Amino acid sequence: MSYSFSQSKWQRIGLNKRAGVLAPLFSIYSKNSVGIGDFVDLRLLIDWCGKTGNSILQLLPLNEVGSTFCPYDSVSSFALEPSYLCLSLIAPRRNQNLREKIEKIKKKFPCGKGHIDYAIKEEKIKILWDIFTAQTDYESPKLQQFIDENKYWIPDFALYKVLKSYHEGRPWYEWQEQYKNRQPQALENFSRVHEREILFQCWVQWQLYEQLKAVREYAQEKNILLKGDLPILVSRDSADVWVRPEFFKLEFAAGAPPDMYAALGQRWGMSTYNWDNIAADGYRYLKEKLKFAENFYDLLRIDHVVGLFRIWSIPYSEPLENAGLNGFFDPADEKKWEVQGKKLLCVLKGSTNMLLCAEDLGVIPRICPETLKDMRIPGNDVQRWVKDWKVKHDFLAPEEYRSLSVAMLSTHDTTNWPAWWENEAGTVDEVLFQRRCAERHIDYNSVKDKLFNKNLSRHGRLRWKEKVDSVDILVNTLGKRKKEVLDFIDLYENSYREKEKLWKHLKLKGRMKERADREIIEAVLKITLDSKAVFYINLITDWLYLADIFRGDPYQYRINTPGTISRNNWSLVIPIALEDLLKHKVCGKIKKMVAASGRI
Repeated sequence: MSYSFSQSKWQRIGLNKRAGVLAPLFSIYSKNSVGIGDFVDLRLLIDWCGKTGNSILQLLPLNEVGSTFCPYDSVSSFALEPSYLCLSLIAPRRNQNLREKIEKIKKKFPCGKGHIDYAIKEEKIKILWDIFTAQTDYESPKLQQFIDENKYWIPDFALYKVLKSYHEGRPWYEWQEQYKNRQPQALENFSRVHEREILFQCWVQWQLYEQLKAVREYAQEKNILLKGDLPILVSRDSADVWVRPEFFKLEFAAGAPPDMYAALGQRWGMSTYNWDNIAADGYRYLKEKLKFAENFYDLLRIDHVVGLFRIWSIPYSEPLENAGLNGFFDPADEKKWEVQGKKLLCVLKGSTNMLLCAEDLGVIPRICPETLKDMRIPGNDVQRWVKDWKVKHDFLAPEEYRSLSVAMLSTHDTTNWPAWWENEAGTVDEVLFQRRCAERHIDYNSVKDKLFNKNLSRHGRLRWKEKVDSVDILVNTLGKRKKEVLDFIDLYENSYREKEKLWKHLKLKGRMKERADREIIEAVLKITLDSKAVFYINLITDWLYLADIFRGDPYQYRINTPGTISRNNWSLVIPIALEDLLKHKVCGKIKKMVAASGRI
């Protein structure tokens, strides 16, 4: 494999194969955590990485989140989430009143209860205000230095936060006209009246910066690489959009077109970019994002990289129930995709010392993975999708993975691997199948009973009956000519007996098991560890299914269900404190597996 295009970055990271873990910060906690995992807790997670042979710790975006708590729909591309501050580290030891307040909210919001109660955020901010106002030196030289070094974003962000509070949390496009449209005199007058509140927002971000930077230094001492995540988009109601609306196409919402996993497509809601205006500013907006992220990370994941080539755009006026159905690709001209994507990736690569990786999943044009390969940017290989989709309709062997990739069992947007095995493998999406039947005037209820096993169909997935063992049976049941149902045939060929195929692929003995026990999980971990992929980074939940700490249907242990708004999204907490995880016998098991794969 040649890495000449980004040789210096690869030399800094090293060309050896590595293993790692992806752990959302909200999903882990220590016995000292106050309601949610914090930056100081990451030190214990770094220790766990070292103890298990994992040399990469990947985090979801740590940007400040909005009302849905989605880290990919943040209120800033720069600002960090205040919930992640470790209060005890900055609370004055002599202030007993503050210490008691911290203990009180710690008891009110106990960790390890399955899902985060995000009411903790406001409670922590109240404590932070008390800590801030208890100080006598509001404008320390280090704080002022932080503001000066981040003047591209921090003054505007702090002002945005205070204005948003002033308008009782309403989005910026519903503010009073003079503030919505950023009239200079109105902003100057407001800033003068609310000087202390604005400085408080700067101070909070400075504290977050200092704590996360200390985590980076600790990771370097332990020889653990930190991998960050660069969301491709930012919330429509964000400081970024308020400050630079000309960089965005506010009449559109980004999303994804319909596919076999999302029958209606997806509507994410964030505004798409006006790349011409960003380019006219010398791409400074992109460069500043990378500059700030570089303080914390060695590697950086580019979220939804295909969106740099073209993005699914949905008119903002489109009814929400239509999701992503009535969108279009922007640019509309396919001939422009390659030029735009290559240009933007060149800007990103040329503006940072971090090694870039890319999320290149979903239905993507061929030019996207080809460009990543040319630029030596690793893409993603998710085990359940690493298949020959056209001819054999079977899983690829470890040696057939892409060398230049980050292999994994699951992503934060999918079920964990045991949940996929038990609920999704060998199935098709019910809504998608229904919609396709309606389009061909096929009686869905009639064919459903003939084609699918109701006892093995759950969570909106339909499992094929064993007796539907040929394309001819499928076509005859649908009552159409073969050429009229080619998309049904494609669904069938890539999902029928999928579990049995993988069982054979894993070289497991005996009759195929419906439930994902430790033997199956260990086998699928091993086959991906042994793949050609230069990096293998697993969700912490997938690693910990070796530890026998999860109970019940694994479907409940997922980080996010795309296209939905739920309190269970972005709030999953693993059922073990980091101190206990460090002592768990699973650490030795994982390290042995990683060592056997040559990834230590």
